Amino acid sequence: MQPDFFSTPAQVAGTGTPSGDAEWRTRAAWLRTELNRHNHAYHVLDNPTIPDAEYDKLFRELQALEAAHSELITPDSPTQRVGAAPLSQFAQVRHSAPMLSINNGFADEDIIAFDRRVKDALKSDTEVEYATELKFDGLAINLRYEDGILVEAATRGDGMTGENVTASIRTVRAIPLRLHASHPPKVIDVRGEVLMFKSDFARLNARQREAGQKEFANPRNAAAGSLRQLDSRITAQRVLRFFAYGIGVLEGADMPSSHAGLLDWYAELGIAVCNERAVVKGAQGLLGFFHGVAEKRPHLPYEIDGVVYKVNQLSEQRKLGFVSRAPRFALAHKFPAEEAMTIVQDIGVQVGRTGAITPVARLVPVSVGGVTVTNATLHNEDEVRRKDIQIGDTVIVRRAGDVIPEVVAFVPELRPENARQFSMPPVCPVCGSPIIRLEEEAVARCSGGWVKCAAQRKGGLLHFVSRRAMDVEGLGDQLVEQLVDKHVITTAADLYKMGLTSLAALDRMADKSAQNVLNALEKSKSTTLARFIYALGIRHVGESTAKELARHFGGLDALLQAAEEQLLDVADVGPVVARSIMLFVSDPFNLELIEQLRAAGVNWTEGAPESRPKPLLGKTFVLTGTLPDLSRDAAAEMIEAAGGKVAGSVSKKTSYVVAGEDAGSKLAKAQELGVPILDEIGLLQLLEKVNE
Repeated sequence: MQPDFFSTPAQVAGTGTPSGDAEWRTRAAWLRTELNRHNHAYHVLDNPTIPDAEYDKLFRELQALEAAHSELITPDSPTQRVGAAPLSQFAQVRHSAPMLSINNGFADEDIIAFDRRVKDALKSDTEVEYATELKFDGLAINLRYEDGILVEAATRGDGMTGENVTASIRTVRAIPLRLHASHPPKVIDVRGEVLMFKSDFARLNARQREAGQKEFANPRNAAAGSLRQLDSRITAQRVLRFFAYGIGVLEGADMPSSHAGLLDWYAELGIAVCNERAVVKGAQGLLGFFHGVAEKRPHLPYEIDGVVYKVNQLSEQRKLGFVSRAPRFALAHKFPAEEAMTIVQDIGVQVGRTGAITPVARLVPVSVGGVTVTNATLHNEDEVRRKDIQIGDTVIVRRAGDVIPEVVAFVPELRPENARQFSMPPVCPVCGSPIIRLEEEAVARCSGGWVKCAAQRKGGLLHFVSRRAMDVEGLGDQLVEQLVDKHVITTAADLYKMGLTSLAALDRMADKSAQNVLNALEKSKSTTLARFIYALGIRHVGESTAKELARHFGGLDALLQAAEEQLLDVADVGPVVARSIMLFVSDPFNLELIEQLRAAGVNWTEGAPESRPKPLLGKTFVLTGTLPDLSRDAAAEMIEAAGGKVAGSVSKKTSYVVAGEDAGSKLAKAQELGVPILDEIGLLQLLEKVNE
């Protein structure tokens, strides 16, 4: 049982009374037990039981207790070692030099204090030079090369002894079996991280689902679970990567003078190092790197949970030395936690624009990734059952970037006796229509449709006016809610019938803002056929499919009159999409809506079916970065008008990557794969050439 008290900083710093000492001993013992248990689950079983932030909080509390009361330190305290004991199934490897961890910083003040400590210790009058790099979320590995040949690979383990995973490491193509050097070092221990890229992780979990096997919680677990297979043939079937970031023993070669020089040397030896690194000076340089990486983070192809700072000059590193478990010359600056623990107070449902009923966990408010989260999606009823989430559970909540927060898992040992299971309601909570679920679908839906269900009406209207559809500026969530709730509009066609008086009478609206909305609606009347088709919100018809339909049929009437067989001739249209379109056009309500929109003045230019030449047919483009004059949308429309396709990710099948300023990982991927790269001028020249 956890003690019913928590030490405050003031309590930890004080000398305390005898009863206080007893409490501190009890608390320290409980913290040691909990941290060792979570260590084992994370590092050995590859099955973390709490988020990293929760572990860090417990660790810092134990550190503070031991700092204030040194008699509480025991040999088995997690503060006195790194990681966890290796699995007995693997042969053990004694590291020639310990694989130590590094201390963490969380706020800007921590980094400023770190820089000040380093500067004071070095007695430096000038700004200290640091090597900065990413903190990967993977598995730490030591690779031993003898005379240039990979002879052994071992996990970190407890920092002194790790597990021999040489057979599995040999299957990782990112790791060279022989160094690229005519005169390699006699012995070198290369230290780095084995990780799995996000795209490879998604494919692995898709295969796990298809095979009916357990999915991995995150790329770190997938990498660790893949590498630490007793059968290396399983590892070989999974795509793992490696980035080097440190060194252990070196014999028969001169050590570079700096950490940045070490990584450059690794690259010459054929060892993978990450390009997202820099050499900076002083605390402001460190913070500049951190905030720059934070902006790039959502677009990186791999998971990171922070950045790492190291004094760059190795001679200065030696002067600074180590404390018991970490170097004084390095610090990890961690991002705000993207996972946190909280309690499910209730499970409700929300209704989407297509009627999809999504279970939503109502949570005790918790900060995740710097944002207070009170709701998290549970996706669908099957997902609630699979994850076994119940009302009253303590759960792990994840939020990444702008992604809707989701419940990852519950903590079994914290489930209360009165926990209750979720049941899908029989009727829609908004309109009272029956909730139905077709056999072939995972999602339950409200059967009310736009006419009956206000939630679907609001969602459909927001989709209709969105930027990639009719692009009506100024019509956001709150305004649409008012328009529907106050019965000002019922359908999308009603938007074009509104007057200044009815709009200006709404909350937080005035004549000027109302007129701006009316002007935006008037401007939106001139659109394209593809945008109009997409705006209709036909189920399964996304932006790309809408463009293909517009290109194939040339006009709306031809699409509305098309038979299912004709729809199947369109690129991107399969049986499911074709049936969805047929269902939409067979509904008199939808046909009446289209006629009303046309009568309101919504128009576009039509052409003969497939009348335009398509010189770029079969070519796939990826756009990245900011182009000097063209917006991405404009560039995409030009490419698609010539028959090309615009994709979101780079692969071997990509024909061209169009790169502008601040191009990121997509440009790097294109260079790695040898995909031709164009700038804006190159794109325009290509389009001019193919259209001659």
